[in-house]
Amino acid sequence: AAAGAALEYQLNRPDVPSPPAAAQPPATLPQLELQALDGREVQLPQAWAGRPLLVNFWASWCAPCVAEMAELQRFSAQQPANGTQVIGIALDDPAAVASFLQAHPVTYPILLDRPGPNDSSARLGNRDGALPYSVLVAADGRVLRQRLGPFAAGEIEAWALSGTAPD
Repeated sequence: AAAGAALEYQLNRPDVPSPPAAAQPPATLPQLELQALDGREVQLPQAWAGRPLLVNFWASWCAPCVAEMAELQRFSAQQPANGTQVIGIALDDPAAVASFLQAHPVTYPILLDRPGPNDSSARLGNRDGALPYSVLVAADGRVLRQRLGPFAAGEIEAWALSGTAPD
């Protein structure tokens, strides 16, 4: 199912060139200016400066993305005030995202970006445009890990804690 969603996403993005064999994320989180659902601009990493971030790219039509949202919500709810901040970035139509979140609410922040060859997921190492895609960022802005594919129940904690170990 995940491969099908990845293929579907790639087919919807014909403007994305084939990824280089060893596409790497940047060493640090680049400046990203995204919109919140209410239309206000949010700047990363400044909006959550000093906190580790788990940035999750998703879309409302992506079944594996939707399936992992309960795990992301659970992980987010367990974090202390200065713990890892989960941030969802929807590469999707804003109206579809708003409608989806009315039916399936989460308490972690959701931001919006347009899919394309230089969207925020591509800038963070997702060169093939597949979803879901997650990136772990240290409190100092260093990109520690990236993951293509959904988290299964109980996987996020170990993945986040072992952020300095290679995948």
